Amino acid sequence: MTDPRDDTGATEKARLDRWLWAARLYKTRALAAEAVDGGKVRVNEERVKRSRLVQVGDQIDLRQGPYQLIVVVRALSTRRGPARMAVTLYEETVDSVAARERVALQLKTANALFVTETEARPTKRDRRRLDRFRRDSGWK
Repeated sequence: MTDPRDDTGATEKARLDRWLWAARLYKTRALAAEAVDGGKVRVNEERVKRSRLVQVGDQIDLRQGPYQLIVVVRALSTRRGPARMAVTLYEETVDSVAARERVALQLKTANALFVTETEARPTKRDRRRLDRFRRDSGWK
């Protein structure tokens, strides 16, 4: 077994909150711990505490906003390194990628329904017409 404080940060087991931070799934360790405590992170389909030790092969389900990610732990690290190294720590499942892309498409199309295409800001004339309408209709 290696020392958890060694140069590479590689261990046989790692705390869940530190691993989530090292894998760059959360920006800070505090955010990772808050997500775990809030029940947004599950390991092997169980609600866990932030001090849970994860190991290679564990399945981690996490919710980030509208997205549900399912990742499998491929390597361990307790040190946050470059993004290229972080993506080697986990592998997202095929189902998770498909579901994430489906939600992204739904959000994109839903946003298009509610966004109005305006050419420019209202002019002074438009504002005066609106003020006149409000005054005449009794709406303040």
